[in-house]
Amino acid sequence: MKVLVTGGAGYIGSHTCKILAENGHEPVVFDNLSEGHRWAVKWGPLVVGDIADRALLATTMKAQAIEAVIHFAGSAYVGESMQQPMKYFANNTLGSMALLDAMMRVGVARIVFSSSCVTYGLPARTPIDETHPTLPVSPYGESKLAVEKALRWLGDLGGLRWIALRYFNAAGADPDGELGEVHDPETHLIPLTLRAAAPGDYQLQILGADYPTRDGTAIRDYVHVTDLGRAHVFALAALERDGVNDVVNLGTGCGASVLDVVAAVEKVTGSRVRRDVAPRRAGDPAALVADASKAGGLLSWAPQRSDLETIVADAWAWHRKSS
Repeated sequence: MKVLVTGGAGYIGSHTCKILAENGHEPVVFDNLSEGHRWAVKWGPLVVGDIADRALLATTMKAQAIEAVIHFAGSAYVGESMQQPMKYFANNTLGSMALLDAMMRVGVARIVFSSSCVTYGLPARTPIDETHPTLPVSPYGESKLAVEKALRWLGDLGGLRWIALRYFNAAGADPDGELGEVHDPETHLIPLTLRAAAPGDYQLQILGADYPTRDGTAIRDYVHVTDLGRAHVFALAALERDGVNDVVNLGTGCGASVLDVVAAVEKVTGSRVRRDVAPRRAGDPAALVADASKAGGLLSWAPQRSDLETIVADAWAWHRKSS
C-alpha cells in the first residue's frame, strides 16, 4: 500500500521507510526537515511541509492515493519540553490533530502512531505493561498521551482504526550502513558513549550513580531501531487484518544500566570510555523496562537485533562511517 510517513526523514521514521519498501509498500515522506534529513529519504517521494498544514496534508493524501499513515512527526526531548512546553503541545498535540482532521476529511482511516513510554511517568512497577497508569511528568509525555486519547475517541466515534506504539529507548543503526542516528543536540546515551570512546576529548557524563539499582546507575530497555521499524509494518498489517484499536509497548523486557552500556561500548570499540559522574537529572526514574508480551500476541512481533552488543556494534559502524 501507499503509506504517508510523517517525520519520515528522521531517525526512526527513515528506518521504517526502508522496511516498508522491503515489504512491498511505498512510503511517501511528509517532513519539514527541521529535525530530519533530506539524504535519509531514499525509498519514496518527499513532500516538504509542516504537520500543522491541514490543506497540504489533505492535498498530499489525495494526490498520492494514500491508504494509511504512520505518524512520527513531532518534538521528542523531555528536558526541552520542560523549558518550552508550548512547543510540544503545538508540534505534538495540535500537529497531530491537524493530521487526524486531514485524514478524516479525505477518508484515510488507518494510522500507526509513534507514542512513548514517557506516557507512564514514574513507574510504580517494572516491567511496565499497558495496564500501568499513565501519569506523565513532562509536557512531552502529556502531549503524546493527549494524542492517544484523541485516537480512542475518533476510533469509537469516527471509524478510525489505530495502533499507538509506546516504545522504550530506540537505539542502533541500519545494519547495512545506509541510515543511523544524527541528532543536534545528541542526547541519547549510546551515541554519546561511542563519542566518549572515539578519539577526542569528549567525556561522558553519567547522570547519577546512586540509584537503587544493581550498580547504582539508571536502567533502560534498549530496542534496535530496525526492530522498531518492523513493528510499525506489523502494526499496519494488524490494522488491515483485524481493524484493532489499541496501545502496544515495544521493548525487550531486559534492562541495561548505564555501566552496562559503557562496558558494551568498550568491548565493541576496544577503547576506554572517558567518563565522569554527575548528579541525577530531575525526574529520571531508576528503571524503565517494558513488558512487551502484548506486541508478540497482537502484532506477532519480537525483537531480532536488540541485544545490547548488536545495538552497539551497528551504532559504532554508523558512527565511524559518518564521523
